[in-house]
Amino acid sequence: MFTVREANELLPEMERHFEAMDRLRTVVEHGTGQLQILDVLWGDRVLDPSNPDHGEFLQVRQSIRAAIGSLEDVVRGEILAQGIRFPPGGLEHGLLDFPSTFQGRPVLLCWCRGESEIQAWHEEHTGFRGRKELSGEQSVQMGREPGQGGHAGSD
Repeated sequence: MFTVREANELLPEMERHFEAMDRLRTVVEHGTGQLQILDVLWGDRVLDPSNPDHGEFLQVRQSIRAAIGSLEDVVRGEILAQGIRFPPGGLEHGLLDFPSTFQGRPVLLCWCRGESEIQAWHEEHTGFRGRKELSGEQSVQMGREPGQGGHAGSD
């Protein structure tokens, strides 16, 4: 479970991961476009080793596979491994959810890429549409078990 402060401390790192994922997604998108062109030009004949574009086809396909593998590594190894969640559409829209607690129940601190700090939260079942503005008092309470203190600076 994350406190608001702990989640905020991770945001610069999460932004760097999104930047890396942007670069990898660009490789995949560009490569997919190249494969589509080769398919239009050659169809299944591009698979023939004697085809003049066969080497390019293999190279582009490999670069796409490598980028997808690296993308999965970032998602699994750098984000999910820390207990952070990708909501539906998270990769495409730059959304992350940090599990937390509020008043003894599980909630999610919601971060949208470009926000300098956690500004919202939502219940586990409501998703992005259920985002609520994070008040100062809630910020102090989030991620703490009842009775763990409730004023700023107590850790």
